[in-house]
Amino acid sequence: MRSFAVEIDDEVLDDLRDRLRRTRWSVEVPGTGWSRGVPVGVVREVVDHWLTAYDWTRVERRLAAVPQLVTTIDGQRIHLVHARSAEPDALPLLLTHGWPGSVLDHLDLVGPLTDPARSGGDPADAFHVVAPSLPGSGFSTPLSGTGWDHVRIAQAWLTVMGRLGYEQFGAAGGDAGSVVSPWVGRLDPARVIGVHVHGNLDVPEHLPGERPDERARVDAGRERATTDGGYAALQSTRPHTLGHALADSPVGQLAWVLDKLHDWTDPARPPFGDVDLDDALDLVVLYWVTGTAATSADLYFENRVAAPAPAGPSGVPTGVALFPTDPMTRTAAAHDHHLVRWTEHTRGGHFAALEAPDVLVDELRAFFRPLRRPRASADRPSSH
Repeated sequence: MRSFAVEIDDEVLDDLRDRLRRTRWSVEVPGTGWSRGVPVGVVREVVDHWLTAYDWTRVERRLAAVPQLVTTIDGQRIHLVHARSAEPDALPLLLTHGWPGSVLDHLDLVGPLTDPARSGGDPADAFHVVAPSLPGSGFSTPLSGTGWDHVRIAQAWLTVMGRLGYEQFGAAGGDAGSVVSPWVGRLDPARVIGVHVHGNLDVPEHLPGERPDERARVDAGRERATTDGGYAALQSTRPHTLGHALADSPVGQLAWVLDKLHDWTDPARPPFGDVDLDDALDLVVLYWVTGTAATSADLYFENRVAAPAPAGPSGVPTGVALFPTDPMTRTAAAHDHHLVRWTEHTRGGHFAALEAPDVLVDELRAFFRPLRRPRASADRPSSH
């Protein structure tokens, strides 16, 4: 484990601004709105904000405020935030982001999770936060090679927690994190006291005993997949081809992310839910300065070609938070997990850590509260 600090050369940022100023704008079919993708007028407005008001150094300052480490596992460089709580009985919590996402998604959670009392919470709910960047994303680059699917990532995360000295911990995450986190529990149920997930976009199968509202949700998820699945088809079959376009055009990268923000955020708060525009640009610029358009998408390819792995409930207590736009059902969740908590929320969306961080923090506190156990001396982390 080695300390890490973000340093982006001015030349990279100057080149980015120059490219934005020289954007060659697309021509679209009039009167189609969002029905065929992100409207050029929306992209123009966001780029104007990007050039005149956005400040990347805000990201560097936010990251500098939390301890960061890098380590190498199976030849792959792994970047992570490791924020320790001052509370002696804090529970280690492993957070996994998804796509399009990054470790930046979790920065607003770090303070409330590590220091609950400061935000009006109970100190007994404190966590030590471990938030890695997925291989090929952000600063977990370059991608070392093929084979980094959900299961291999879960294995790497267990190594991360071991190197930090954590004998027992919780795991949580959204999107890809909602798949990786249960796998962490399946691979080492003796160390994982609980798993909490949200934002799984996989449409479940119809199952015996599902309620009419659940059947409707599954059907709606299947219908949406027919119009919203183009990104996944490309990333799971041709991530490198797509990567050439996104790595060369910051506006292309922006539109690729805005498309998913529009489709997956709280539909009651269009066009991008409660995701702050600067938070969206933080993600876009992170992809740009790290050159990870292709390798962050590579996860889709790896999971498509990965050998089938045994799934099923792990026996680890699992909680699921359902936000608007998520297609999961309680019946399906109980089939796949040892489900002990199911909550449905009317505020927030797929990007809950950005849209409704207060709701997600309350969820994590409530879920892990009855699962905590006194920390033994062997559970104390190393000095890294």
